[in-house]
Amino acid sequence: MATTPPLASDALTGNALIAAPFSAGHGKTSVDVPAHACDCHIHVYDSRYPAVPGARLTPSDASVADYRRLQCRTGTERAVFVTPSTYGTDNRPMLAGLSAFGAQGRGVAVVDPAITQADLEAMHLAGVRGIRINLSLGVGSHADQIEPLAHRMADLGWHIQLLAPADALVGMRDMLYRLPVAVVFDHFGRINPSMQGRHPAHALITALLKEGRAWLKLSGSYIVTEQGPPGYDDVASLAHSYLQAAPERIVWGSDWPHASATAGHQALPDDAQQMYLLSQWLEGPQMLKRVLVDNPADLYGFPSTDSTP
Repeated sequence: MATTPPLASDALTGNALIAAPFSAGHGKTSVDVPAHACDCHIHVYDSRYPAVPGARLTPSDASVADYRRLQCRTGTERAVFVTPSTYGTDNRPMLAGLSAFGAQGRGVAVVDPAITQADLEAMHLAGVRGIRINLSLGVGSHADQIEPLAHRMADLGWHIQLLAPADALVGMRDMLYRLPVAVVFDHFGRINPSMQGRHPAHALITALLKEGRAWLKLSGSYIVTEQGPPGYDDVASLAHSYLQAAPERIVWGSDWPHASATAGHQALPDDAQQMYLLSQWLEGPQMLKRVLVDNPADLYGFPSTDSTP
């Protein structure tokens, strides 16, 4: 039976309830979030930069200052900025956000295959650690770009972050095994809970995780759920299937500012609730630290144990 979790306290900061733009609810998460916790999937939007023609999601401006307010609710310190489909291969909004956020940020870019090696190296210095291929909503991204780009960025230690429909993933199986870099599947691999154990894409993702060839983001519960809020109960089993396959290859992301939800495609999630749900999928504080701190440090190159950013 679905349950409503004790998601966020109504704790006060000063005289004002903690709230953040583009996030439902208020109050800080009830979870004891470990120091250096990382939100591994966020976007920034800035109307000073034009949307690419054909963009399907064009949300309102969402800034680093807005996101800092969300961190007061979720308890995270680090963040990974991902160029959204809105901007195509224009990484300026992501890079500006990454610069404003500082040393506790990392980035994932969307690039044109003709990008120069000098530009890739400049982005590395700015904190970028991967390239995203979005075959679900992306404009101009194609599966045949993955392998050439993977070879070009292998020496940088980057990864391919992949979002693709389940059927398309299965068709890319052989290519994914040939890649010289790791693959990071975001949004639960874009697998709906009812597909768990039934669709070959789920078996492919879990196999790649077990073999150390892939990582997976527990991000976007509100996107993949078939039951919906408040508990997203159907997502728990899917999360457990990935955690059991390779707990050392799993990270978490809020997907703030939830562009598809603000466009009306789903209910806007409560991000303090999402942190609580994550804690319920994991077995104790050590696993929470692994997913929020240790695994992101390994994947994105954050310091793993000391107090430096």
